[in-house]
Amino acid sequence: MDSVKKTALYDEHVAAGGKIIDFAGWALPVQYEGIIEEHEAVRNAAGMFDVSHMGEVEVTGKGAFAFVQNLVTNDVATLEDNQILYAMMCYEHGGVVDDLLVYKFNDEHFYLVINASNVEKDFAWMQEQSKGFDISLVNLSSEVSEIALQGPNAQEILQKIADVDLTSIKFFYCNRNVTIEGVKCLVSRTGYTGEDGFEIYADHEGIVKVWQKLLEVGKALGLKPAGLGCRDTLRFEATLPLYGHEIDQNITPLEAGLGFFVKLGTDNFIGKEALVAQKENGLPRKTIGLEMVKGIPRQGYEVLAGDEVIGVITTGYMSPTLKKNIALALVDAKYGEMGSELQVRVRKNLFPATVVSKRFYQKNYKK
Repeated sequence: MDSVKKTALYDEHVAAGGKIIDFAGWALPVQYEGIIEEHEAVRNAAGMFDVSHMGEVEVTGKGAFAFVQNLVTNDVATLEDNQILYAMMCYEHGGVVDDLLVYKFNDEHFYLVINASNVEKDFAWMQEQSKGFDISLVNLSSEVSEIALQGPNAQEILQKIADVDLTSIKFFYCNRNVTIEGVKCLVSRTGYTGEDGFEIYADHEGIVKVWQKLLEVGKALGLKPAGLGCRDTLRFEATLPLYGHEIDQNITPLEAGLGFFVKLGTDNFIGKEALVAQKENGLPRKTIGLEMVKGIPRQGYEVLAGDEVIGVITTGYMSPTLKKNIALALVDAKYGEMGSELQVRVRKNLFPATVVSKRFYQKNYKK
């Protein structure tokens, strides 16, 4: 672990008994008490994640709006100040550079939150695309720490130590001037678990104070520190994509079932022409939900129709909440009909799989 980067909360994780792994070059806890226990804490009370490994890029200048609108698939023109948008950056051929959150502070000031494994690639891509725009691009990733507080008790817990009325922060909005335990924070309300919750951004010293105080005031309300293991099971149950699974450079947003976040009616954005053509010609592949009675599907396992390999599992688990073996799979589009019977190769054995709705879990956001 000597060669990997450590967040400001690393010592807190070790002290709490976190099982540390190398994730995208960062030393982070995969679990503390256990993935199931932490998963259930988020669903029923609250869990807190260290997501300081995520990347942050600041865009400022007169051309900031035009640059971001050209960069991402979603329509930035719909945003109010301090509102947030989920979107993707695409290559010219339609594959995904990364998915990201676009924070709009005003027309000349944006904040882009990107995936840890893609920070250097993403920033280089943004720099290349910034030519001709009157903007300044700054990679703030090494200066910012972030906590995600998630679960039905998240607001009650955070309200105990935040100096603003958290009901004023609506879903997919943020407030840049929240003081928590004497620390100035950016607080947003997006989430990656299917539950209500908040993201808290601060400097490295401040985030430690916030983490410690939240664990203290949240204990009586069931708050537990949570690791990467349940972060993945939670986002999967809520059908939220993960780069390298449901989307990557070879999978378009339309194939991933994320067309809602691709506004083909807006002005040009990078990759629009390819995505328009793909929609007009018909999708060659689509992302489906699968349910299995026997065999646990895992990423990379083959999906078959008869003797023909028609696709691959992108994410699969025994769902802790639903108590079912479920998966997302990218398959030939003609095999995506609801109720269709397929098979999944689990090691050397074939097990039946039924095509089901991808809405595995009903999200509990506060709209």
